[in-house]
Amino acid sequence: MDLDKDVAPQQYVSTLLVTAGGKIVCGRCSAKSKRSSLQCGRPAMSGKAVCNFHGGRSTGPKTDAGKARQRAAVIKSGHYTKEANEDKARSMRLLAGLEDAMYVLNLTAMPRTRGPKPVDYVPLKTVEDVVKFILDNPLHLPVSSDERQI
Repeated sequence: MDLDKDVAPQQYVSTLLVTAGGKIVCGRCSAKSKRSSLQCGRPAMSGKAVCNFHGGRSTGPKTDAGKARQRAAVIKSGHYTKEANEDKARSMRLLAGLEDAMYVLNLTAMPRTRGPKPVDYVPLKTVEDVVKFILDNPLHLPVSSDERQI
């Protein structure tokens, strides 16, 4: 099997592996390295596309309890739940609004934060926008004497 001159060796992906001096021909593991993008060099298990190192021996859960454990194990933390993503976007909108307020009121001369703005963010451009932002922000609502902690 000859490689084409136009194809780089790192990008060449073979589906067959010839071993034992050409006497054994088997499928090659289709797993690729994340770091080097090279294909695994081990033979794939019979009837599988990957070797036993990359999950060829796994047959998956068979019982209902095992399937439920697998579904529960997919989420290991609450960092990427819908509520957590919305909370993160809300916090980013607040920080972007505070940064805009600082620039509108000439409170800083530092460079602005780079990168995309949060979803549903409306930039503050006038002093009236800043006043509305401050009054609408729940962190700046006055606290009654009953709610204050002594």
